[in-house]
Amino acid sequence: MIRFMPQAFVLMNAELGSEDSIVNELKKIEGVKEVYQVYGVYDIVAQVESNTMERVKETITWKLRKLNGVKSTLTMIVME
Repeated sequence: MIRFMPQAFVLMNAELGSEDSIVNELKKIEGVKEVYQVYGVYDIVAQVESNTMERVKETITWKLRKLNGVKSTLTMIVME
């Protein structure tokens, strides 16, 4: 049986010109599985995964949202 790993997708708005540095920092954070720079309303999409939902939420709150250049985020938690 495959165990569900709690995960979320975080859509991020970045200050103009800070996208590359944010992407580089995101790739260093434990729990960040995928990072994409995108066109449209948001600038960056990150996939966060961990063994508990509490850890996913902590990673988003205390690491992703605190990065320099991040203006705003929208978090979508994946349903089990």
